[in-house]
Amino acid sequence: MTATTLSPDAARTTVRKVTGRRVLRSEWAKFWTLRSSWITLAVALFLLIALGSIASATYSPDAVANQGPPGSDPGESDAVSLALLGVTFASLAVGVLGVLMSAGEYSTGMIRSTLAAVPRRLLVLWSKSAVFGVVAFVFTTIGALAAFQLGTLGLHGEKIALTMGDDGVLRSLVGAGLYLGLVGVFGVALGVLLRSSAGAIAVLVGILLILPGLATLLPNAWEDSVIPYLPSNAGSAIYALHEASDSLSPGVGLAVFAGWVALTLAGAAYRLARTDA
Repeated sequence: MTATTLSPDAARTTVRKVTGRRVLRSEWAKFWTLRSSWITLAVALFLLIALGSIASATYSPDAVANQGPPGSDPGESDAVSLALLGVTFASLAVGVLGVLMSAGEYSTGMIRSTLAAVPRRLLVLWSKSAVFGVVAFVFTTIGALAAFQLGTLGLHGEKIALTMGDDGVLRSLVGAGLYLGLVGVFGVALGVLLRSSAGAIAVLVGILLILPGLATLLPNAWEDSVIPYLPSNAGSAIYALHEASDSLSPGVGLAVFAGWVALTLAGAAYRLARTDA
């Protein structure tokens, strides 16, 4: 028998410990190397900026229809609500991207390699949520600021025109980015919880768009107790410039919507830790 010797390169190879920072770096790399990430994020920004700019440019004080976001009083419009008209559509793009970031690994089978490399499974969930939540927050906040700045050009001379220094304007614009960042985390959690891209997207759309409409069928005595606390309605309160009589305050809306996201994350964490990939 002959002795086998390792090459110098193999002998110098070291095994690095799996840490939260390294898992974050790996999820960051995975996110930016996927073409779908760039495309869907660009679509979200386009919808946010384009719809807000168009709504501001075509604003007419004689219009009767409400142009504001969900949660505003009928007929009430302001420069911020017009600039943020695209938030609802952008939330779908951001939420879908969050779903694809997590459930997409189950569709391709890559999740097995991910969990083999990271035995502490919950680190994967927290890292995916943190990476995409921060990315969505930063980019959509920039998009909201851009939509408002472009909208001021179309509202020049109008009574509803506002500037960035007016009370509540910056809070509303940053609140829109915060809401969309949480929507992204919500999508990641749904993808891990349901492990199906199609199923998670269907649930996301149902919760954000269809559920508020179905809730209006409830008895009138229940509406004030249920409708404001639905995820999308609570989320819209975060970035509303003026608090409507039948909606939550920005702080309470943030707490309620963050609670929905945390509850979904808890369910996703339980399934990830307790069941096989």
